[in-house]
Amino acid sequence: MKIHSEHKEKKISLAKKIKRKIFFLFRLNYHPVIKVYHGFGNDEKIIVYGHVLKLSPFPRKTFRTNWFVNLFSMLRLFMVIPFADAKISIEWQGIIHHTQAGDDGFFRFEFCPEVPPNKGWQKVLARLEEEDYRLSVVQCVGEIYVPFPSQHGFISDIDDTFLISHSARLRRKLYVLFTKNAHNRQPFKGVVNHYQLLARHDQFEGNCNPFFYVSGSEWNLYNLITEFSRVNELPKGIYLLSALKRIMQLWKSGSNNLMTKFTRIVRVIEAFPHLQFVLLGDDSQIDVDIYFSVVNHFPKKIFAVYIRQVGKTKNVETENRIKEIESHGVHCCYFKHSSKAVIHSEMIGLIDKSQLLR
Repeated sequence: MKIHSEHKEKKISLAKKIKRKIFFLFRLNYHPVIKVYHGFGNDEKIIVYGHVLKLSPFPRKTFRTNWFVNLFSMLRLFMVIPFADAKISIEWQGIIHHTQAGDDGFFRFEFCPEVPPNKGWQKVLARLEEEDYRLSVVQCVGEIYVPFPSQHGFISDIDDTFLISHSARLRRKLYVLFTKNAHNRQPFKGVVNHYQLLARHDQFEGNCNPFFYVSGSEWNLYNLITEFSRVNELPKGIYLLSALKRIMQLWKSGSNNLMTKFTRIVRVIEAFPHLQFVLLGDDSQIDVDIYFSVVNHFPKKIFAVYIRQVGKTKNVETENRIKEIESHGVHCCYFKHSSKAVIHSEMIGLIDKSQLLR
């Protein structure tokens, strides 16, 4: 019986090796991985986001224009298996906290720092604490942003707000999603300049106003979006995306319940009671309705709302909703070109005139 048991263990071990080799050829990691996304905090609370995955794609290192390579790379982002209920530890400033992922491998952990954290980007370490993987040391270093003193925080949508995505046209959207990559997808003309000016307003020596990017896109696309933002020099910020999807759900990418965006925006605003917020979105989906709800929920907390016009079918509907938002004393700008948004931001004091003259 003992010999049979040992033989069986060798068989299982060989099967695992073959399986891992096959996954490796497809650039998939058949081993637990922790992903820590950009989190945020203040003197009273730190919030860490992440996923624990049993199967996940290796990070992309090369970006070719070949559509087949881009298609395969996109498919890989949805080839994931969550590590349900995984036990993890979070180390912050030498203090270790313990938490557990959910059924989908996602964790959102809040804790109170013992001393006020430094401003800017700070490191945090997440480590898998499952007994079977202690020897392999599965861990990930993430970043937490603690804003510098400022007047305004900025909450922006992603698709069709700064990243051209064709969200309202399914075939066009899927074509761009499957054939392009983070290096050859395009932002709207002038949007990067606008965001950079907003980030630098009233700051000095490289400090930036806080930027939060809230989207219906899934966590699967996190690396694509952050790489796109880095390459195009958008302000570094916190990304709050939607629930992870599996490969069979890929065609539904971006079609999550968009009202969950409202909940994520509420959490951000509640975390920074001293800030007034500026909301940036577009008219391709329901951003203007969500922002109207936010304005009603937080009287006098929303300083301005920017809505990009990407189509012609919702003009009247969007303009009527914007008038309702303006009736609450909120500055609004419905624009087709970012140059108009820049002028409006300078007019209401979100951009220094001296910045425009540089």
